[in-house]
Amino acid sequence: MITVHYFAGVRELTGTAQEIVPYTGQTVEELQLQLLEKYPEMQGSAVQFAVNEEYALPGDALAAGDVIAVIPPVSGG
Repeated sequence: MITVHYFAGVRELTGTAQEIVPYTGQTVEELQLQLLEKYPEMQGSAVQFAVNEEYALPGDALAAGDVIAVIPPVSGG
């Protein structure tokens, strides 16, 4: 199992702040596709993924027990 945390606008789109997702040996990209299938309203959102508090690339492998953050674009001044 992995824990997925949703922040800001993504939390509003999914309707939840966090959930437990079965771990199936996937990459960050495969998890993203799984989440898009579950939450199609996320389609087109430019989100970043962090794994265990480190930004992750699409090809990065996930491991059981990982904590994933789904972070929307942030702007500031």
